[in-house]
Amino acid sequence: MSAQEDESRKGRRVALVIAGTAVFWILSELIGAQMGWSNRIRALLTMIAGAGFIWALWMIFQIWRARQDNQG
Repeated sequence: MSAQEDESRKGRRVALVIAGTAVFWILSELIGAQMGWSNRIRALLTMIAGAGFIWALWMIFQIWRARQDNQG
């Protein structure tokens, strides 16, 4: 597998993590409001979503560093 194919695969994975995290966050807020979940539970779910976004940023940083290393 070439470096470019590996980079593309990692980029798609990051996009899926970001999209999945966003969908999780929106649905958890909607369902939580509809079902009357406490603010504590909703805050926990928001923090989980935040962790997903931070993980995606970390993955983006790793892709960027790998690209910098490959350029020379």
